[in-house]
Amino acid sequence: MILIIDFGSQYNQLIARRVREHHVYCQIEPHGIDTAQIKALSPEGIILSGGPASIYEKSSPRVDPGIFDLGIPILGICYGMQYMMDALGGEVRKAEKREYGFAELHIKDGRGIFYGIEKKTRCWMSHGDTIEKLPSGFRITAWTPNTRVAATENSTKNFYGLQFHPEVIHTPKGKKMLKNFLFRICGCKKTWTMKSFIRESVQDIRSQVGDKKVILGLSGGVDSSVAALLLHRAIGNQLTCIFLDNGLLRQSEAEQVRALFKGHFKVNLRFVNARRPFLEGLKGVVDPEKKRKIIGRTFIRAFENEARKIKGVEFLAQGTLYPDVIESRSAFGGPSAVIKSHHNVGGLPKKMRLKLIEPLKHLFKDEVRLLGKALGLPEDLIWRQPFPGPGLAIRIIGDVTRRRLSILRKVDAVLLEEIRASNLYKKLWQSFAVLLPLKSVGIMGDQRTYEYIVAIRAVTSTDAMTADWAKLPHSLLGRISNRIINEVRGVNRVVYDISSKPPSTIEWE
Repeated sequence: MILIIDFGSQYNQLIARRVREHHVYCQIEPHGIDTAQIKALSPEGIILSGGPASIYEKSSPRVDPGIFDLGIPILGICYGMQYMMDALGGEVRKAEKREYGFAELHIKDGRGIFYGIEKKTRCWMSHGDTIEKLPSGFRITAWTPNTRVAATENSTKNFYGLQFHPEVIHTPKGKKMLKNFLFRICGCKKTWTMKSFIRESVQDIRSQVGDKKVILGLSGGVDSSVAALLLHRAIGNQLTCIFLDNGLLRQSEAEQVRALFKGHFKVNLRFVNARRPFLEGLKGVVDPEKKRKIIGRTFIRAFENEARKIKGVEFLAQGTLYPDVIESRSAFGGPSAVIKSHHNVGGLPKKMRLKLIEPLKHLFKDEVRLLGKALGLPEDLIWRQPFPGPGLAIRIIGDVTRRRLSILRKVDAVLLEEIRASNLYKKLWQSFAVLLPLKSVGIMGDQRTYEYIVAIRAVTSTDAMTADWAKLPHSLLGRISNRIINEVRGVNRVVYDISSKPPSTIEWE
């Protein structure tokens, strides 16, 4: 296990992902963690992350310096290195020349963290401070033309510092450097696998739940589906999944969820037809934020009503992921107990006075997909593109009606069928249709038509923080447009959205 101390770096999650790629478990903890808590975690190594602050600023984040007396190998990255230098008696000052972007790294010593790496390689720098004086026992192990101390180490105590970022792809040998730290220096073993995660999670869930009952709001998305199967494996029929058909789902989606979980996996599933209250609540509402709030309130009300019918429930399960846990803390590590509520059950834990159980809270999205595969989920669900909690309601610009929902479902089905047939579904972050509140004149069979306009949106992304519009082949766009206009009554024009995020968002509402 590797402990990552959070100093506010934008790359914290990336460091964790790189560690886990080597099948080594890691956790990110705020810098307020003390040595007693660290001892309880028993890490084989500690990584001090980067961060936006400068160590000589009064408000700069710091961790208990007692970590340097624990006998645990420590790697400081960027700000983490500067904190280490300062805490151990070195000096850090503002650099005369800031260094951002690619730099040529010259390695002086090919042992330790640089084992097996050529003497000259590239690295990615992002700093405005520099090491003026090294603490006692440290020596320079690498430099760049602009940075005298690009890397340093005290091999006696197993302390290492890198001024650059080994976790980013722009440092080509960064993965090898982290591998050296994990295995050559910390002596880690490759024990972090989905099989081991399932085994340990099942034990933890059984220990936490005992003979009590658990409810989970199943949306049919990847996260809630994987959470449901993991809980079902651990406690069987003590788990009750509640699926609300809100009338805002895609074509045949509700039926597919029921067939898969109740029919195939034999999960205890309560299927609730709640279409009427959702559609009645949305009648005449055009503001997207009001739509979201109405859908959220209606969901909570319907979920509570169904949950009350189940006697003896003490736990509410959610598909919260690790990025939600990390991002819910303040930039420099707030209290770890503050966690974002899952979008499907926002507000329910407090309102229903249930204990919260989050079996995926230490996993990243790609790990959830791997877990789903290990649990036997079908590929189509594992690689399902993100679908908004409010469903098609926010892909209909303007008033949400049964007719408009019917039109959009058919359009969406055609679009996804063509995207899948072109083997592009997994390559796209999202691909979907938006029904506009506009009509245009057209000609069909020598007759004048005046029907709806549909916008197609397809984007590429790695994390949804930024996204670029997908350069779909013109032939594919042509087929999609032709099929939609020919097969979906009520649409006579198709347009393609070529805006990126930022400045636009992925979803229109």
